[in-house]
Amino acid sequence: MSSSGPAADVARAEFRELMEAKGHAVTNARAAVVRLEEAFAAGDLMRTPAIDQMLADLMVALEQDEGQKLGGKSAEAARFILRAIDRELDRA
Repeated sequence: MSSSGPAADVARAEFRELMEAKGHAVTNARAAVVRLEEAFAAGDLMRTPAIDQMLADLMVALEQDEGQKLGGKSAEAARFILRAIDRELDRA
């Protein structure tokens, strides 16, 4: 069962805006994750096992050592995983 109501709709819309924002995909992904975590904490969206797994995968893609820049593969992985999360949000 998916979350419903104005707060859930706003959280989904804001996640999608962050995901599609101009800028580097890695930066956008980090901002989108923060927004999702806020929505989960507020009870606006429900976590699903699929979203938890996708977020774990995304965090691996975004991992970097201090001073290291993330390259194209991380950005590509972030975009791919964010699109998968976006599809799953309709069930969250």
